[in-house]
Amino acid sequence: MARSAAKSVDQYLAELPADRRVELEQVRQVILRSLPRGYHEIMNGGLIAYVIPLERFPNTYNGQPLYYAALAAQKNFNTLYFLGPYGSPEQRTKLEDAFKRAGKKMDMGKSCLHFKTAADLPLQTVGELIAAVPAEKWIAMYEASRARPSGRPGKKKVAAKRKR
Repeated sequence: MARSAAKSVDQYLAELPADRRVELEQVRQVILRSLPRGYHEIMNGGLIAYVIPLERFPNTYNGQPLYYAALAAQKNFNTLYFLGPYGSPEQRTKLEDAFKRAGKKMDMGKSCLHFKTAADLPLQTVGELIAAVPAEKWIAMYEASRARPSGRPGKKKVAAKRKR
């Protein structure tokens, strides 16, 4: 599917074929029921995004709201962009274990969890993992991930070395 230009989640969902819409809606409802206070559902970058808005946390590297999760219908599958398990080895292990217990195949890249139907996902665990990270904790995890280890050169120093 082409990248959506939808301005609202309802508009995005209305653009989808009925079978795809049903699957995304099921996962969306799990996310909405589980989403901690402080996150907002918006359309951003052609995705249904669950973010900490810039009004709450403007200090992002790209000037965009701080993503926590997102949903999208792709050409051959649906995707849950699931940043919790990407940023937390404990969450990743819990998700992998849930797939194994359910006898389901986990198709996940770094943060992209691909699925054809909502039944392909261990939805209870997805909800638990979504609920597990309050907005304040997500901000702290983000800030820790952006901190430079001491002694590591910044971009300006690296660029200067390349010019030599």
